[in-house]
Amino acid sequence: MKQGISTVKKADAASRADGRSRGAATWAAVVQHRHYYALLLPVMALLVLIHYVPMAGIVIAFKQFNIKGGLWHSPWVGFKYFKQMLETPSFLAILWNTVRISFLKVLFGFPAPILFALILNEIPGLRAKKVFQTVSYLPHFLSWVVVAGLVMSMLSIQGPVNYVLSLLGGKPVIFMQESGLFTGIVVVSDIWKGIGWGSIIYLAAIAGIDVQLYEAAAMDGARRLQRVLHITLPSLVPIIGTLFILRMGGLLNAGFDQVLNLYNPMVLDKADIIDTYVYRTGLVQMQYSFSAAVGLSKNLVGFLMVVLTNATVNRLGGTTLT
Repeated sequence: MKQGISTVKKADAASRADGRSRGAATWAAVVQHRHYYALLLPVMALLVLIHYVPMAGIVIAFKQFNIKGGLWHSPWVGFKYFKQMLETPSFLAILWNTVRISFLKVLFGFPAPILFALILNEIPGLRAKKVFQTVSYLPHFLSWVVVAGLVMSMLSIQGPVNYVLSLLGGKPVIFMQESGLFTGIVVVSDIWKGIGWGSIIYLAAIAGIDVQLYEAAAMDGARRLQRVLHITLPSLVPIIGTLFILRMGGLLNAGFDQVLNLYNPMVLDKADIIDTYVYRTGLVQMQYSFSAAVGLSKNLVGFLMVVLTNATVNRLGGTTLT
């Protein structure tokens, strides 16, 4: 018994000593590279000033904000607006719209850049590969105002899609006024806009894979698809895991700019999401405290999703953010 206790004490002392040694090594590295850290200080100060200082404004969600009293002199109301949010009849429908659109974007939109990068990597001609890359990047640099205009023009009564339908003997469809089609339009246009830009990081990861692995597999008789499945994809698992964790943090971000520019009163029952709801209640109706409570709740859910996804990937043996 005494021997076991002494062993535990020795292990604890060794752990503390190891922690102190790591701390000393870290501090020594900071001192050694102090000039680089000094260059980093303005950037860190700007980051804190822009991203962290404004976070003090979240107290507005717990106050009955009025312009005369300002942020700090408005009366406290506690969780009044959070309760009001849960009691709002339309909130559950808005939450469901947000989750549905976000989930479909993750389900179809997250694998799309991976598949596109794999396809681009298999194109033999370097010039052709560059052309496809350049063309696929272009939509990313267009604002959603422009993209929404293109989508509505293509899906209009006199647009190319209805023209093709008429040639095939079908009847014209008013796509932008069909609430059942709105989610599909949002998901497809989001994939089209971001697939090229999203593939960049995967292409960079593929470029870092040792070519000798492919050569050895080819010598062993592995076909192209087998090399993709057993070499390329396993090599992309760490970066896929990291990006998936970050993507899950925005699970309730269904795309404010996109939906705001595409939706209309005819499809509001399927198109209204949390961000557009916050926009209308906060900026249009000037219910600042209520909209802040809704936005804060959404961000807390996003934070929890990052933590849970990170823990899940860690349990499955993948790459985590910690």
